[in-house]
Amino acid sequence: MKNRQAELIKDMSPKEIVYHLYFSQLAFAILGVILALFLFDDVAAFLKILEWKPVDIFFVGTIVGIGVVVVDLLMMKWIPKKSFDDGGINEKMFQTRSIPHIFLLAIIISTTEEFLFRGVIQTHFGIWVASILFALLHIRYLHKWLLFLSVVIVSFLLGYVYEVTGSLFVTIWAHFLIDVLLAIKIRYDFVKKKGHEKGRSGEDEQ
Repeated sequence: MKNRQAELIKDMSPKEIVYHLYFSQLAFAILGVILALFLFDDVAAFLKILEWKPVDIFFVGTIVGIGVVVVDLLMMKWIPKKSFDDGGINEKMFQTRSIPHIFLLAIIISTTEEFLFRGVIQTHFGIWVASILFALLHIRYLHKWLLFLSVVIVSFLLGYVYEVTGSLFVTIWAHFLIDVLLAIKIRYDFVKKKGHEKGRSGEDEQ
């Protein structure tokens, strides 16, 4: 299964991967809306998960989001790169995207996934069900125990933050920061590498 997935990703263009991402996020959004219609008693019960708590959102959410990114960067620095190899899907998805497009993708991903997994599923079925389902969503990580463990930990962390603050906006903001900062790093590394390759080719021509 691992090799088959790697081959599928290798054959897909960056544009095809992004299209698949948009499709999957649309599916999550539709599923979330359908479940919300059945599970929430009324509009007031739904709106309760969307409480606007600026301190929690921009203080707690920022600390959690940046904290996760810092830990990820330290792990990437100290742990062999192959332990973080997801088959190249993140690189293909983000390395050639513009910064505005990266922001758009991060907003869509964080909003739809947090709405479905934290706002709907966790609210009605608890943190364990929501966190495990969220982790299993990243099925390509199952063959990389460190990646999968990281996703599980982040999933429970976001779930705990939601339990404590009671506001979906907090986890949306934290999730957005994690995705956008790591995606920008992928793009930065790609641009930097291309710059070095261009510099070396120029030196060779001389």
